[in-house]
Amino acid sequence: MVNQSRRDFLKTAALAGTAITGLSSKTKAAPKNILSEDRMGVLVDTTVCIGCRKCEWACKTAHDLETPSIEAYDDRNVFKTMRRPNSKSLTVVNEYKNSVEEKFPINVKVQCMHCDHPACVSACIVGAFSKQENGSVIWDTDKCIGCRYCMVACPFQVPAFEFENALKPDIKKCDFCFERTKEGKLPACTEICPVEAVTYGRREDLVKAAHQKIKNYPDRYINRVFGEYEVGGTSWIYLASREFEKLDFPKLGKDPAPGVSEAIQHGVFAYFVPPVALYALLGGVMWINKNKKKSENEEI
Repeated sequence: MVNQSRRDFLKTAALAGTAITGLSSKTKAAPKNILSEDRMGVLVDTTVCIGCRKCEWACKTAHDLETPSIEAYDDRNVFKTMRRPNSKSLTVVNEYKNSVEEKFPINVKVQCMHCDHPACVSACIVGAFSKQENGSVIWDTDKCIGCRYCMVACPFQVPAFEFENALKPDIKKCDFCFERTKEGKLPACTEICPVEAVTYGRREDLVKAAHQKIKNYPDRYINRVFGEYEVGGTSWIYLASREFEKLDFPKLGKDPAPGVSEAIQHGVFAYFVPPVALYALLGGVMWINKNKKKSENEEI
């Protein structure tokens, strides 16, 4: 009886394997990673930012995230702790005390950097992340399987997981207002900034503008444009009056974030087995072994 059941199961497993193999051709990880010379970027001048946090409000509004009234962002008590982007806030502003001689604090806007060679794109085993021609790094909820490799891979620790949403958690991060810019609009944060601390434009032009600012005002800026070369370059670049590492920027080299795993992962998962089918097969194997052991005990 057990032998007959075993044969029936193996037949079913073989059919399931055939179906999975056919499905795999449609589920190959094939991330889109376009690096256009005309890609866009944002230049953030931290010496200009006043910490009004209007960018935070605009970002939440543009992405239909729950947000208090814009007046609530006048409360500067939030700067008592250092914050990071999360599933409910795709961008945040942090404040750093300046030296005694300097009157105003330094305010730093934090969000996805939209790397030129994104580690999240490289790490994603199902191609849910992609680098678009305009410079945006975006995420496709329909492809995501919730492995969260992107969170581990990101050198800026940006992608956030909706742990609070048990039924259908999503990965959340700044998408460079991809839908807005497709329509010719500015990213919400750059459009609302009252002091033009964030400037949207062609990345190559912004890098030149940043170096020109340093040349014109050498006493105002350190001689470095963060994001010009870090991890192979990012779409968001920064100017500052203080070393970036003292403003909680990660210390990174010029080489792109490790992408060695891309070839390995995409090779392994080129014939990706959906978890439900995989678990069904493993369950069947366990069932056979369990019944085999039971039959041997009965014979004894």
